[in-house]
Amino acid sequence: MKRLSFIISLLCFSIWTQAQILNVSDFGVKPNTFVDVTESVQQVINASSENENTTIVFPKGRYDFWPDKAEKREYFITNTSSETDCPSKVKSVGLLFENKKNITVEGNGSLFVFHGKVTCWAINKSENIKFKNISVDFERPTMSEMTFLEVYPDSIIAAIHPDSKYAVIDNKLKWYGEKWGMNTYFTLLVDTIQGTNMYSSSDPIQQSKATVLNPLKVKFEGDFSNTNYKAGKIFTLRDHIRDHVGVFVNLSKNVQFENLNMHYMHGLGIVSQFSENLYYKNITIVPSRGRAIAAFADGMHFSGCKGSIKIESCHFKGLHDDPVNVHGTYLQIREINTPNSVTVKFMHAQTYGMPAFFENDSIAFVHSPTLQRKGFGIIKSVKRLSDREIQLELTKPLPKEINKGDAIENITWTPSLDIRNCKFEMTNTRGLLVTTPKKVIIENNHFYRTGMYAIMIAADAGSWYESGAVNDVLIRNNVFEECGYNIPSKDYVIAIIPENHEYAKNDWVHRNIKIENNTFKINGNLILKAKSTQGLIFKNNLIEYAPFVSPLDKNLPKTNASFDLDNCSKVIISNNIYKLPSQISVNYNRMKQTDIKSDKKEKLTFN
Repeated sequence: MKRLSFIISLLCFSIWTQAQILNVSDFGVKPNTFVDVTESVQQVINASSENENTTIVFPKGRYDFWPDKAEKREYFITNTSSETDCPSKVKSVGLLFENKKNITVEGNGSLFVFHGKVTCWAINKSENIKFKNISVDFERPTMSEMTFLEVYPDSIIAAIHPDSKYAVIDNKLKWYGEKWGMNTYFTLLVDTIQGTNMYSSSDPIQQSKATVLNPLKVKFEGDFSNTNYKAGKIFTLRDHIRDHVGVFVNLSKNVQFENLNMHYMHGLGIVSQFSENLYYKNITIVPSRGRAIAAFADGMHFSGCKGSIKIESCHFKGLHDDPVNVHGTYLQIREINTPNSVTVKFMHAQTYGMPAFFENDSIAFVHSPTLQRKGFGIIKSVKRLSDREIQLELTKPLPKEINKGDAIENITWTPSLDIRNCKFEMTNTRGLLVTTPKKVIIENNHFYRTGMYAIMIAADAGSWYESGAVNDVLIRNNVFEECGYNIPSKDYVIAIIPENHEYAKNDWVHRNIKIENNTFKINGNLILKAKSTQGLIFKNNLIEYAPFVSPLDKNLPKTNASFDLDNCSKVIISNNIYKLPSQISVNYNRMKQTDIKSDKKEKLTFN
């Protein structure tokens, strides 16, 4: 017994001695100095390569990061910028973890403040990396904001947010930041009282005469008679070019983010690409310092990942695009070189250059017009021909049904997805975009006034080329409250809308979607839209009337069906409770009535 205790003690001591704690203070990094700590912090990260099980500790305080001495890396990142928008893919990275293992970054509640245009941190070709207890903000966010105080047909008085730097030159307002300016504008109007984001235009402001009344107040004189500008709303605008991202996780596995406050991110937010087993818990992507916008574009974006993605107890508020998007990428077949070899191409302007396939990956051949899989293959070798084109050699010949113009998707790199206990609000677009064939669970979440569909399940091989026909989706115990205000008369809460353009018998894209025990609070009667789906169950849900009416929708009657079904099969709509003033109807097209089983509560109408 004593010998066993001695061995256990020896093992514990051995494990303890392998652990390493690196306090940034020991490397000369002090909090609350406002100096650039980028280079010194990178030295701490580099020092971790000699030992495993390393914890990098930041004593609580403020730490400032500038791009000047940041590590530079060329990264091709999904859904960012085209060759025309941003030819250079070189990113400035505040904290770079490259070929690292077993590192925990403990922030102790510190604030990391970034300057200029920079990717806050990147995790590349690494594993077992954890960030926790950190807040992130930008000294000068690349989002400019001002509040309309007075709005008249020929003039406006606006209060500039103190974080938004500007100059008036030749009577024109110019926005600028730390070593950057703006030439193009993407604009949203934010109503913080109603919690809505709506599309707008910056043209009337840019064409007007600007006069500085005081350092934080500007008067604009021009034609504002045909705008949606209103007193009290916040005018938010940014450049449309996505030249950086907030955080980049690439070719890595077992990455965990916990207790992070991301108050602003430039470009797409947290982007995870060709990575495995990702766990993001207690992350708030919410603005600070009285600002309205926390993310330049998406909050979390996942492309070509595998293993499991878990998003738990997160809060998304004030985004210029979707809080969460999970997808793969269809590449188009450009040439069939031999029976066993094809040349494929990235087709969307913003997605290209990344290594989309690896040796021994399994692939599916997809007929683009129908989005139907026509066979499978295994990759023998991969040859990069250019940033856009890849040559694939396969272990066996292509299916005979596949031709040039069809698509290939990588089915090895597809993740399961689990999203629980999250809140999604104040975004102009969707809440969730989900296209992955593995198991999906969306449970106990609150979707509050998302501008478009709360949940959208798409897949297309002709526009965004985002792949991943779903096979097993459970949407349970969520609250959907007053969503869809930016798409008047089409404001369905959930939309299953693959972009297949040809139909055939038994032609379904998505399968096995169950929507149960949810609460829907809606104005009107629009609940669910579905296309080309087999095995769709909508049961045990509570649908209540909500008094909120979209500003775009006030004068438009809700004439569409509550359930709009097109080319679906094995549909069950049952045991739901409706507390609405209008009739519940099910419109079905390219279907037989026997494809639907419903209660007497729903009136079936064939189109």
